[in-house]
Amino acid sequence: MMTIAQHLETVRQRICSACERCGRSPETVELVAVSKTRPASDILAAFRAGQVIFGENYVQELTAKVAQLHEPLHWHFIGHLQSNKVRQIAGQVSLIHSVDRLSLAQEISRQWGRLGIVCNLLVQVNVSGEASKSGTTAVEALELIRAIAVLPHVQVQGLMTMPPFFDDPEETRPFFCELRQLADRISGENIAGVSMERLSMGMSGDFEVAIEEGATLVRVGTAIFGERSYAH
Repeated sequence: MMTIAQHLETVRQRICSACERCGRSPETVELVAVSKTRPASDILAAFRAGQVIFGENYVQELTAKVAQLHEPLHWHFIGHLQSNKVRQIAGQVSLIHSVDRLSLAQEISRQWGRLGIVCNLLVQVNVSGEASKSGTTAVEALELIRAIAVLPHVQVQGLMTMPPFFDDPEETRPFFCELRQLADRISGENIAGVSMERLSMGMSGDFEVAIEEGATLVRVGTAIFGERSYAH
């Protein structure tokens, strides 16, 4: 049975191969190890194998792990975030991937403002239009970003999406392509304080396609840690 370190090395090699195919440097892709439902021991094993960015979906689980682990980890919040729970993660995460409404961004700005710091965030876009997925629409994304841009303690750094699930990862390509094109359009608006440098897209089953379409952050859990136990 392969260790977490071996799985990580395989994922890194796959990232390098995908970058090679599309003429990118592997340094332009950040690997987010999705550690939700994983014990601290798994996170430590990945950290010792060189992984520093970990993505969590649940506020309670994130805060428990932050309290438990004292290594120099970078935590990203990648799940649906309720405004009334923002206070609990203020200052604890280096990036929030899943901002999909102005009221949430306002609360993030308020809570980070109390600490006198700025929160980096991505706007989540539901490019597939699936009712089961969070995210603003591609049509509304620009106006949402304009509204968020004026908040004092947040900085929009790009976009995130989750395409529909397909058995064939090639079928996710149009959704990743659409997100990249949307980012290009928003970038062309030259909104003060907004950058579109980071695209969070691609998971264990399709991250190579996402990289070929411009992903700078890939969220990989199962391919690193093995099949998840669905405790939540």
